[in-house]
Amino acid sequence: MLPNKPESSLSDPDRRLFEALCQFVWIQGDPLPLIFDIENEIYTKQGITLVTLRRMEALGLITFEPNGYIKKGFGKHTRLFYFGKPTKIGFKENENNHLDLGHVLLTHDGKKLASTFKSMRNQQFYEYVINKWFQEGLILSSIQIDKNHNYPTR
Repeated sequence: MLPNKPESSLSDPDRRLFEALCQFVWIQGDPLPLIFDIENEIYTKQGITLVTLRRMEALGLITFEPNGYIKKGFGKHTRLFYFGKPTKIGFKENENNHLDLGHVLLTHDGKKLASTFKSMRNQQFYEYVINKWFQEGLILSSIQIDKNHNYPTR
């Protein structure tokens, strides 16, 4: 566990693993790693698997819930930020809306450590999340969404 230990006490592989997780973090007040389907290659090709999530949980950096987490109590709209860029989410109802947060939350130590990393933005992951929300019937607007532009793929 990490309590009372500096982040430098993490091994290099654990630091790299946590840094990989940080590319999946959106901000809505707190940092939220949106890990929806742990078997999806959007995560696994970055080294994020059930085994590695359990490792980060054992280190005290995250909590993992197989049934997932949901944030409740949203009004008609909310805003989440991905690498500083806002995405506005419009819900169907005027109040008492909820948002699926996936299976992972950062602990206090995880939030502190995440703030020290300069992770890289992952455009494929951004599009994955936008598509998921769109399929759930959410109304989305963002300066990053451009339906008429074909983004180059790697």
